[in-house]
Amino acid sequence: MNKNLWMIVIGVVVVGVTIYLLSGNHYKANAPTVAAFDPLNATYVVNDSSIVLMDGRAQAPAAPGSAEQTVTKIFGQPAAGDLNGDGTADAALIITQNSGGSGTFYYVAAAINTASGTAGTNAMLLGDRIAPQNIAIQNGQIVVNYADRNPGEPMTTAPSVAVTKYFLVNGVTLEAASPVAGAGEHCGGNMTTAATCATGYHCAPTPGSHLPFGDVGGTCVAN
Repeated sequence: MNKNLWMIVIGVVVVGVTIYLLSGNHYKANAPTVAAFDPLNATYVVNDSSIVLMDGRAQAPAAPGSAEQTVTKIFGQPAAGDLNGDGTADAALIITQNSGGSGTFYYVAAAINTASGTAGTNAMLLGDRIAPQNIAIQNGQIVVNYADRNPGEPMTTAPSVAVTKYFLVNGVTLEAASPVAGAGEHCGGNMTTAATCATGYHCAPTPGSHLPFGDVGGTCVAN
């Protein structure tokens, strides 16, 4: 190969390498993959069984060889908020499960946003054929409002009893909790369901109130 041809080959290689470097493709090829956070496509533990939801739904035989199907799906829209204090948005959701009978069981669960993707928690039972109102993440905890029946009422009775339940995430485990109040919110008092203040705050007498602090509680203020 003569000298001129060698120069042409070297020139083409140099130009190609320069274009490749400027395009940034080499960085894209070596860039770490960040798993997307997607509560509708995650694994949750429902009734002691791991359920893999795809687009918010899963279906499997109710028993080996059974024609009945257990359908598990997300009810409504997940609520967004930080559940573990890491500054990233997690999700709280209501899950329903029906195994072909008359019962439809409602659960609450959480999806935690991690570096490796979406980590679903265990699901905690709310009730059978209840009437969910809303779900939210407030002060780092899940708050679920729904209507239920009085003890002893038949399932044919429409749910009419207002219920509010609170849940916290410990790692990737969902646990029942007492209500947590934030800055300026009511706290304390002698009720068994009295709210405690979030981390970094304490319950203090409400300014201007002449009611006994120990009985009626007060307001959350910064430490």
